[in-house]
Amino acid sequence: MLQGCVPWPDEFGDRYRREGLWDGSTLFDVLGRAAARWPHKPALVEGRRRLSYAALEHDALHLAARLRRLGLAPCDRVVMQLPNVIEFAVMYFALVRIGAIPVMALRAHRQSEVRHFLRASSAKAYVIADRLGGFDYREMAEQLRADAPALQQVIVVGDALPAQRAYSDLMAEPMPDQADPVAGVQVDPAEVGTMLLSGGTTSVSKLIPRTHQDYVLNARLCAAAAGFGTDTVFMALLPLGHNYNLASPGMLGVFLHGGTVVLAPATDADTVFGLAQRERVTVIAAVVPLIAAWLAAEVQSRFDLSSLQVVQNGGARLAPELRQRLRERWAVTPQEIYGTAEGLINMTRLDDDDERLLHSSGAPVCAADEIRVVDDNGREVADGEAGELVTRGPYTIRGYYDAAEKNAEAFTADGFYRMGDVVRKRGRHVWAEGRSCDTINRGGEKISCEEVENLLFKHPAVKAATLVAMPDARFGEKACAFVVLHGQHSLSLDQLTVFLRAQQIAAFKLPERLEVVDELPVSPVGKILKRQLRESIADTLQREAAR
Repeated sequence: MLQGCVPWPDEFGDRYRREGLWDGSTLFDVLGRAAARWPHKPALVEGRRRLSYAALEHDALHLAARLRRLGLAPCDRVVMQLPNVIEFAVMYFALVRIGAIPVMALRAHRQSEVRHFLRASSAKAYVIADRLGGFDYREMAEQLRADAPALQQVIVVGDALPAQRAYSDLMAEPMPDQADPVAGVQVDPAEVGTMLLSGGTTSVSKLIPRTHQDYVLNARLCAAAAGFGTDTVFMALLPLGHNYNLASPGMLGVFLHGGTVVLAPATDADTVFGLAQRERVTVIAAVVPLIAAWLAAEVQSRFDLSSLQVVQNGGARLAPELRQRLRERWAVTPQEIYGTAEGLINMTRLDDDDERLLHSSGAPVCAADEIRVVDDNGREVADGEAGELVTRGPYTIRGYYDAAEKNAEAFTADGFYRMGDVVRKRGRHVWAEGRSCDTINRGGEKISCEEVENLLFKHPAVKAATLVAMPDARFGEKACAFVVLHGQHSLSLDQLTVFLRAQQIAAFKLPERLEVVDELPVSPVGKILKRQLRESIADTLQREAAR
């Protein structure tokens, strides 16, 4: 396995192979088998563009040969920062076919985050769009070159700058005569196949190394729990670079069964449900803020939803009331997906009873998933009692990439991953109640309080600062900054926003409220009492709403 990664102990690997969980498949095999079984079936739909499985395989092999000629080799890391376009899938499968490792950046990431991804992974290439939403990714790539000594290639989907390579130029080069132009490249299914990003619970995101065999299993198990088949038409409107839409069950889960992935260009109700009506979508993967907004838009009275069977929710818990509304108003089954990019995925089953379907966070998708709920001392608690969820299994990593210190904190001595979530367990189903770690969950986007706090302290007016979650009806949580100022300084939220934007962090991490206080409450040992601040801002918001 790639140096810097923690392998599964041999006894576990032998067991998972013996039980058929690790079946020797690579991530490219997911596409190759689909192309062999359903060559002419549409794999991807993007507006008026449609790509069959055979065409997707052809394009991915073509690009794989070009990438090899550029010097990319097995285990080379490549940061991918593309929107939901057909080229995302072509690039992803081209990379995994030659054993290179895609590192999944998101569209919202900016210099601060991407610099970390490039350096932490020692990425040899960086794949971007040219411009999106007025932001020029090509200029950012050039600014980052000096900070990424291993970076050799910048590949642009769109118009490239002189020092960069255009994706279209690579695809325009002649295809070799042989059916598989990279037939000589053998990929080990036990090797790292994809690197995902942690939610960033402590400072910047950590790199999550997913092997080919464990990530294929992840997708296979989730697709089975979702009831995917050849008739599945799955709408992807959240980032394909996120574990939820990539393999839980996401695009890879769909491809395992020969279904079709429809790429949505926006998340507003008119766009989503106009597209769902036209393409006869059967499954939509969404998050709490979107579902709440769509229900308020009364889409059932304006669009034909007769093809829609399931609405999946991930990232943050969907309230039982909203699950019930989905079932009553749209005649669909709500499916809760609760898990982590590090591994464990829990899903409600489509045939669960109402208590589990409408209230729980689901059950593990694999019988080999070991889950425990433990107290602060690591002792397992009784069923029904609250505690931290810890897990290990055939698709849960044993350690972050090149992060020995973090691994000592995040994993137990016997290999269980600490989820950082407080849950209650009844049998195999869990009920998520919150997090024990210091993050803010803004509609599924995880904000590291430590990361933003480090930037707050850079402001010349700030003497002390902390970031806490405040309740929000649409997003579940938003970020509120509490600051103590130096002397006679003043600071407004607008001024703070301008300052933080200049630090080049993603927009979703920006505080959405500022509270200037004389001092921060601290414990006897000097620890900031964040719970007290969360309760304070919640009370303030409640009073303001009552006026």
